[in-house]
Amino acid sequence: MTKKTLLCAMAVVLGIMGSTNNATAAANHPNGPWISSWSPSMTIGGPNFTDQTLRMVAHPSVGGAGLRLHLSNLRGTTPLAVGAVSVALQADRATAVAGSQRAVTFSHARTLTIPAGHEVVSDPIPMPVRAEQNVLVSLYLPQATSSATWHSDAFDVSYLSKPGNHAAEADDGNYVTATTSWYYLAGLDVVSPAATGTVVAFGDSITDGYNTPASVYHRWPDDLARRLAGPRPTAVVDAGIGGNRVLTDVPNIWQGVSALKRFGHDALAQPGVRTVILMEGINDIGNNAGPGGAPLTAQDLIDGYRALIGQAHRAGVRIIGGTMLPDKGAGYYSAPAEAIRQAANAWIRTGGAFDGVVDFDQAVQDPSDPAALRPSFDSGDHLHPNEAGMQAMADAIDLRLLAQ
Repeated sequence: MTKKTLLCAMAVVLGIMGSTNNATAAANHPNGPWISSWSPSMTIGGPNFTDQTLRMVAHPSVGGAGLRLHLSNLRGTTPLAVGAVSVALQADRATAVAGSQRAVTFSHARTLTIPAGHEVVSDPIPMPVRAEQNVLVSLYLPQATSSATWHSDAFDVSYLSKPGNHAAEADDGNYVTATTSWYYLAGLDVVSPAATGTVVAFGDSITDGYNTPASVYHRWPDDLARRLAGPRPTAVVDAGIGGNRVLTDVPNIWQGVSALKRFGHDALAQPGVRTVILMEGINDIGNNAGPGGAPLTAQDLIDGYRALIGQAHRAGVRIIGGTMLPDKGAGYYSAPAEAIRQAANAWIRTGGAFDGVVDFDQAVQDPSDPAALRPSFDSGDHLHPNEAGMQAMADAIDLRLLAQ
């Protein structure tokens, strides 16, 4: 079996495995289809909790007449006991809008245990929510947990309580610690007959929003969602993970398993998904991380892209290829690494395998030095765009690609 054939076979099997855990997410609401409106990708490696309430912020990209939540113990190694879950509209920080709180049930129960390696979807919650209207989700964990299934770099503020169940409290007096991670909360779906579906932005720390300010929602997927707003909006969910690679797992476990292993679950299993925008590979290049510990080649990356394209097409989902951004001046940069980036980008542009192309590279490069980010778009590390650069990336997307 060739390396290319092996990668394709792995993608098929892993895609099926990833989708199976979320099979119940496909069911529709009587008033319309469920649409994934917010859904961070989750990894292993989070902290432990005991007798504590976590209050987190979800920022929906489209609104709806009702919602439901996804809780994940997918990366956990022990069962997760959940003592209470509530949802409310955010007034300020951990304070809820008065009268907006709702208790959340799962199969009509307010308490549950999520087995290791599993996820659950809540019962429908009859609470209208608007696009970009922040929702507070409170999760009480009565028993000691093991390493949390989490999203480390949320670029949003979460709140941790004193000991006890504070899920039903509207004020924030008992929430005494702030973090910038999400724990166990893996998705918010809305029922929206007007929405046309979901676009999944799939990638690494650039898509995740690294070096953008917390709680301002200026990642390029956020900016794209604002471009897609209107009477017939399209949701955008951010499936970026800092440090993630296409071909290989990252030794730092909180940076996630490879794109090949997580694509079926994190992208193709999203309720209402129609299109994926893929931009990933710079961490493979920067770490010279080829399959099986070998040095990376451009053909390795191309084989990985082909495997992801095949997986998307078998699921009936369109996949748009995004070129990798310039990184001259960053620690990843070298002449051999740049040659791989240029070769992979050339294939993305001209190979014809993707259903469309977004030339992110051209949108943010320095006209006087195309191997580097434009200075006005550089967050300072020469690898990650700032807010202006994120907006330029979103503006580079031809919206006609997402209307097919």
